[in-house]
Amino acid sequence: MSGPPKTPIFLERASYKQRRLTDAARLLPIMGAVLWAIPLLWGDDDGAGVSNAHALIYVFGVWVVLIGLSALIINRLQDDDTAAQSDSAD
Repeated sequence: MSGPPKTPIFLERASYKQRRLTDAARLLPIMGAVLWAIPLLWGDDDGAGVSNAHALIYVFGVWVVLIGLSALIINRLQDDDTAAQSDSAD
């Protein structure tokens, strides 16, 4: 007597990649909030803190990087979606 047939635990490469990209898209707001909170931790030895100009440059730099990352993730997700649709149409 043999048990139930053993099926391999395997995800297709495309679906695995798409799931990881959606996970990355879900983590972007959390990563952005953590990165935006970093200037709150900055301080000099004398307790004066960092100038507002440096903090604003950092915040807008993080903002631009987050926009770029989200555009890259969305572009890759759309490419995977169109490739999956063209494969199913064949």
